[in-house]
Amino acid sequence: MRSENIPAFVAFLSLFFILVSITTFCLETHEAFNTIINKTEARNDSLADPGPQYEIETDPALTYVEGVCVFWFTIEFLMRVIFSPDKLEFVKSVLNIIDFVAILPFYLEVGLSGLSSKAAKDVLGFLRVVRFVRILRIFKLTRHFVGLRVLGHTLRASTNEFLLLIIFLALGVLIFATMIYYAERIGASPNDPTASDHTQFKNIPIGFWWAVVTMTTLGYGDMYPQTWSGMLVGALCALAGVLTIAMPVPVIVNNFGMYYSLAMAKQKLPKKRKKHIPQGPQAGSPTFCKAELNTACNSTQGDPCHGPASRVLERNRS
Repeated sequence: MRSENIPAFVAFLSLFFILVSITTFCLETHEAFNTIINKTEARNDSLADPGPQYEIETDPALTYVEGVCVFWFTIEFLMRVIFSPDKLEFVKSVLNIIDFVAILPFYLEVGLSGLSSKAAKDVLGFLRVVRFVRILRIFKLTRHFVGLRVLGHTLRASTNEFLLLIIFLALGVLIFATMIYYAERIGASPNDPTASDHTQFKNIPIGFWWAVVTMTTLGYGDMYPQTWSGMLVGALCALAGVLTIAMPVPVIVNNFGMYYSLAMAKQKLPKKRKKHIPQGPQAGSPTFCKAELNTACNSTQGDPCHGPASRVLERNRS
């Protein structure tokens, strides 16, 4: 294998293990790869019976596959630590922090699995709950795909636009949640002051969920207005949501287009500049004649300049 092909091969292996690790993480939640084990222990009759205790165990094959992936990620992480020219910048990198956080729980879980103390079991249970941090490895794909890096730069450059969008949505949610709460109580029966018989909006905080779903045009349908006034508020809420979300989108799209164009232009640049090798003057060029004249004048044989110089002048005339 050529030396210039080694980085590409390592990048391919890293991408392969990332995809395998994410696939393993998803398969571990499938019931076909889980077994329910009865962990109930026999107790003395004097103690209260806590009831049966069950534990879910994952297929060992998936554990072995995950172990191989973690081993590769560990070697890769250590190599990058060793060969990093700036250790401080390496530590502050978000992707490197994600790598470390995704690797650490596996080793802690393996180390604590053989212990039987209650504290170890509690920590082990916590580690099994936080297995979701392994999904963070998907961000490692940004090292291999330009589009993901462009997306990250776009999100960072559009922070102000996202903040403005969140503020507008928060104001709209508060306003329309309050309006739908009171609009649904118009025409309520005097015997039902809470209007619980004909509306699902029991309070304003519940209306927050409905306002978010409506303004983002999702519309789950779990909550909906049932009065004419509530329907009017719902229509206004949907229109306001469309206008609010549409305002910062052009700026974000322009940022993405700018970063994507820069990334594509950078990829088209040559990876290595060819070393400039000065070439001698070509025949028929003025510099060629000048160089030949200088060579002839510097000669120590016979007439220093007359013979060679005359031949060069005759060649130029012809």
